[in-house]
Amino acid sequence: MILNKMKMPNLLLLKIFLFSNLIFFLNLSTQTNAQFINEINFDQNFKILGAEVISGYPLEGNLIIARTNPLNKVKVNNELIEIDQSGIFVIGFHRDEEKEILLTITEKKKILETFLYPLKRIYKVQRIDGLKQVMVSPKKETMDKINADREKVLNARSKKVLLGDFTSGFNWPLKGKITGVYGSQRILNGVPKSPHYGVDIAVPMGTPVYAPASGVISLADDLYYSGLTVILNHGLNVNSTFLHLSEIKVSIGDKVSRGQLIGLSGNTGRSTGPHLDWRIDWVGKRLDAQMLAGPIKY
Repeated sequence: MILNKMKMPNLLLLKIFLFSNLIFFLNLSTQTNAQFINEINFDQNFKILGAEVISGYPLEGNLIIARTNPLNKVKVNNELIEIDQSGIFVIGFHRDEEKEILLTITEKKKILETFLYPLKRIYKVQRIDGLKQVMVSPKKETMDKINADREKVLNARSKKVLLGDFTSGFNWPLKGKITGVYGSQRILNGVPKSPHYGVDIAVPMGTPVYAPASGVISLADDLYYSGLTVILNHGLNVNSTFLHLSEIKVSIGDKVSRGQLIGLSGNTGRSTGPHLDWRIDWVGKRLDAQMLAGPIKY
């Protein structure tokens, strides 16, 4: 058995982080497209032993897309992860990620180890007032529905579907003013709550919401907190979730193409005004949709 290891230097990743965030959050008017996204979310100095990096690097909220021999086995912290028949696999990083992640690729009897050190981010604090108190501190009788909603979401996000086209980048589902960002600590009616895991885009009621990449609809339902909600499964356990819709234009099981209409923006659930809350996740880890889609062209 042959064991090879690689460790990524923190200084190099810090440079990548500063450069990429400068591009992501400047108010640019560049068209979001696959080539543009893969160029700004990529650095030639970031390597994975036994795989080709297509895009991404270790940073909280980010997603690495890579390709290896489809016969290889890939593990993250000793847990097998899914590989597409073409050899594509992904690794996502949560808001509060571990200090060190071990990525292992096994080629027959050869074990290749790459240690990933996700860069930490500084998150904003966002205060939202004017919510109905039952949306901040639900009554006991409401908790049954909330818990049932959570089960529905978990089941929808765990479904296995064929790989879609998200590996070439995500489009924005609509265009508007960003009013809430990934990772911000939410204080609702003065009560500290869980961080916000999506990007909020303020738009008029009834604005069309389009699929940011292809996939299969795994949930289309009215949930307590998120109102009319759609989950689009992109494959490899990567999902987009669209919250607070006024109308849903798809059904569970529908195969959806990039750019296809999936619903209309709204103000349902725990919301203070018309907007879209767009979220992306990977095996329970919440990712930064704004980072993965790049700047909006207004």
